[in-house]
Amino acid sequence: MILPSSPTAPLVLASLTAVAYAVPAVARLPVVASRAAVLLAWLLHGLLLGWLLLGEPPRFGFASALSVTVWLVAAVYAIETQLYPQLQARWALSVMGAGAVLLAWYYPGQPLHTSASAWLPLHWALGIASYGLFTVAVMHAMLMLRAEDRIRQAAEPGSGLPLLTLERLTFRFVSAGFALLTATLLAGLMFGEQLYGSAWTWSHKTVFSVLSWAVFAVLLAGRARFGWRGWRAARLLFTGAGLLLLAYVGSRFVFEIILGRASA
Repeated sequence: MILPSSPTAPLVLASLTAVAYAVPAVARLPVVASRAAVLLAWLLHGLLLGWLLLGEPPRFGFASALSVTVWLVAAVYAIETQLYPQLQARWALSVMGAGAVLLAWYYPGQPLHTSASAWLPLHWALGIASYGLFTVAVMHAMLMLRAEDRIRQAAEPGSGLPLLTLERLTFRFVSAGFALLTATLLAGLMFGEQLYGSAWTWSHKTVFSVLSWAVFAVLLAGRARFGWRGWRAARLLFTGAGLLLLAYVGSRFVFEIILGRASA
């Protein structure tokens, strides 16, 4: 499916999506209305991604990767609020969603090569999915630290969820993201030539990806062996997420914006 090209349609769609994301944060809406706004934003966001990724020509870049990541985060949030209605992360999601869709519209990325391997989209999907899960883990870790701080101050937790629940959810998402990141790296190692036309090379993207994988491995091992929690665990999570962000989004940003050319 190739979507028709129009110079104004993506801007209109991006603006509507950004507004839909922003409404739950700036307006005091009932819970049902707030969830409906998030769902509408998610649907519009998906349509915008389809427009950009399946257009003529199809494009993908650092902003598109961020946009897909936030779209996945919104999907996870929608599911989580069904299981944990008291979860309060709408403001953070609104800011990330509105920013991501506008950034992806302004920087649509480089045209994709028609000669690329048919397996490349799957490889990207694994990597972006791990981005999304680690982003959700970071959001939960921030809520966890906030709840921990408020408990020390004898105040009500601001997240809407108990501290132990937030901690358990954080590490579940870290574990799932780690599994997908491992699969992504293994695919690149074993099928690099088929995916990118060359065998495994130690590029900036590869180095940052492996470093992030090592940090997450240490975090999960420390959690299992020594029961790491709180700021000790959060620092490693933030470090690993930062390295992973530099691995793909950071490297593509440098190539596309600073150097002005396509990256591998």
